[in-house]
Formats: sequence, structure tokens, C-alpha cells
Amino acid sequence: MDGFLLATPGGVVRTTGTRAAFDEVGAAASALRDGAEVIVGALAFDPRRPAALIVPERALHTAGPWRPAALPELPEVRVVSEIPSAAEHMARVAKLVKQLADPEEPLRKVVAARSLIAGAGAPLEPEVVAAHLITRHPRANVFAVDLTPAGRPGDTLIGATPEVLVARHDRTVTLRPLAGTLPRLADPDADAAQARELLSSSKNREEHAYVIDWIREQLTPVCDELSIPDGPEIINTHEVWHLATPITGRLRDPATTALDLAVLLHPTPAVCGTPTPLALDTITDLEEDRGFYGGAVGWCDAHGDGEWVVAIRCAELSADGRTLRAFGGGGIVAASDPQAELDETSAKLRTFLGGLHCRVPG
Repeated sequence: MDGFLLATPGGVVRTTGTRAAFDEVGAAASALRDGAEVIVGALAFDPRRPAALIVPERALHTAGPWRPAALPELPEVRVVSEIPSAAEHMARVAKLVKQLADPEEPLRKVVAARSLIAGAGAPLEPEVVAAHLITRHPRANVFAVDLTPAGRPGDTLIGATPEVLVARHDRTVTLRPLAGTLPRLADPDADAAQARELLSSSKNREEHAYVIDWIREQLTPVCDELSIPDGPEIINTHEVWHLATPITGRLRDPATTALDLAVLLHPTPAVCGTPTPLALDTITDLEEDRGFYGGAVGWCDAHGDGEWVVAIRCAELSADGRTLRAFGGGGIVAASDPQAELDETSAKLRTFLGGLHCRVPG
């Protein structure tokens, strides 16, 4: 895919061509200061790994949701392997729970993730995949990003995330972090009870509170009039219920850009853990490389305005279009249950793979 697509409920940013490419955020920020009209792309989960950012040849920003003109049929897509296996993921969660239960342990929360490798019967086109995702998840933020600048020629990050990392328009900052999840249920009454259970769950509210406290700590030095509700609200996607907290603020310094804010906030405890540096080291020691899962996708223009979403409910598509690696994760605290955590990752994996009519095991 030669370009970038981010389709939110409020607007669509689409670019083609590349004037300059960057694998380092500082170089991209310098390009904005030197006159680039817009930077688009993705940040890896681990900030120490290469980013995939470009100054495009052409950029088009349109208001309103994306409505694909056509929806070509997809080839058959099926899961061929798991990284790690379901049993190994539960064993990892059990090990983390034991670690977190130690009163002397400084780590309070860590996000554990797994991935499924899926094969396609014929090459997948990134924009066709994105079109199927927006059709299935019309309220999601759907994206497709060329990962070539990160040293991965032709690979594409594709997803349908419910979570905005941060948006900046003039001096107004908005975000809606998600943390705390339960799967949706087919029976309407049971599903409503599931939502109530999530909202009252001490385990999930603890997980959510770590995220909100960290965001408050990060934004207080750069924002005036920071508004954070006392407790979370509940939102839903096709597959899961989430705890969410809408946050707004006003920048003290108008020179602070959307890219600056994305770097300041990424990775949040919602995708990493608490304390962040220790959680990041724990994840890199315990798991296979996450690549761009749990990273951030977005844009920032010459005025500093922009929007960045959290790269969850996503997959990385190989350059030949034949192989997908889809990801799902969940926040682990001392009260976590390994089987419930496995079920949560399966529900999240269905957001992406279900849009391709691919069955998730379990």
C-alpha cells in the first residue's frame, strides 16, 4: 500500500505518495517545523523501535464518515498458528498474577498480548480489508498504514480501533482512554448484565484507574483546565464492553503539537502497564515482538493539529498480501483470572478477524 488511511466517524484522512520518510519521531517533528504540511503514519509499540512516518505527496482531509463505494469479495482467510499457544498465554498470565500479588513487587499492572497468524487464499488488498472493517464497525477508527519507513517494505498495518489516544485542535486536547473489558454476550439480558458487571467490577475499575492516573500525571504539566470525570462510563463495540473516560484539556503552550502529545502519552498503561518503564521491560522480556500492535496511528499538520488513535484491534499484513498477524491483549492485575484473560483476547481478536469472516479458535 503506497499511502495512509485513517477513517474516523468525524472525518477521513487519506494520502498518496511520499516526499520524505522517517523512522524516528524527532526527524518527523523537525520536518514539521521546517515547513512540511502534514506528517502521517504509525509509532511502534516500543518507542525505542523504528516508527513509520512520512511527509506525503498528496493529502486529502474530508469531513464525515468513510462510506466505501464498493465492497469487493474477500478471499478465504483462516488461522494457521498461534503465538503463543492458548495454554502458554494462560501460563504467562498466571505467572504475572503471582508476580503482581507479591506486596514487594513494584509492578502493578502489565498488559499481556498474543497473536494469531492467518493465511489468505489470495492476496489481500489493504484498502479492501479496511473497507470490510468500516462496514462491520462503522463507529470505529479504521486505518491502513504503509510500514516501509520502518524497514518493512510493503508491509501494512490495518485495524479498526475504538480508542483515540489524543486529538488536538487549536489548544483543545481530547482523549477517551479505554481499560477494563468484558466480552459481549448473544442473549440481550445477559449482555446487559455483563455491562453492569463490568461497571461495578473492582478488578476492571482498578485497571482503568491506573490508566487515568497516569494520563492525569502526563497532561497536568502541559494542560490547563484539565477535565477528568470522577468515574468511567461504559461503551460497547460489536464484540466487547469497555470502561471509558472522556478527558478534555487546554494546552498551556500552543506550540505543543498533536505529535508531541502522542509521544508524551504513548504507550499508555492501557496497552503497556504501570509503572510504564517496568511494564515495557517486562513485556519485551516475556513476549514476542509486538511490532506496531499497541502503537499509535495518526497525523499532525503544520498548525500542530492532529489526531492519533491507539493501534489495537489490528493486524500486520505481509507485503505479498497472503499473511496476517492479528493481535489481542488484556490488562493483568493481581485479581486477574488466566481463563478470563484468554477469553478477552479472543473476543478482541474477533474484531479484526471477524471482519474478514475468519473464525477465531476458542
